[in-house]
Amino acid sequence: MPRPTKCRRVQYSPDYLVFKPAGVPVRQLKEIELTLDEFEAIRLADLEELYHEEAARKMNVSRQTFGNILSSARKKIADMLVHGKALSLHGGNVSFRTERLFLCSNCDNTWTEPFGTGRPRQCPSCQRETISRIK
Repeated sequence: MPRPTKCRRVQYSPDYLVFKPAGVPVRQLKEIELTLDEFEAIRLADLEELYHEEAARKMNVSRQTFGNILSSARKKIADMLVHGKALSLHGGNVSFRTERLFLCSNCDNTWTEPFGTGRPRQCPSCQRETISRIK
């Protein structure tokens, strides 16, 4: 019996949930399902260009597991592109990020604050009020 999957941390839910070839109704296409953790792995490795070890930490998984998730995602995306299938994003054992990320434009310090605690008034490093939230 396989071990249950560990909950993977995902920064946010994607804005678009279905991708398909232009000009073909989705009901006429075979569909591939990309889980939200696979989507996050693609985002971290290919868009953010993070090393696997750092990306794995962000997703709360081992480096090996991150590599397996990424490999599965890339294979599904290649299948979709080569064979003209629809790709839908949903599912997976995921939890969404529970913190907000802030940046100080004075000292370039970045830090996180939990949701629901209000906006910080100043940078914890330089004590200046030159802060902004990073998406």
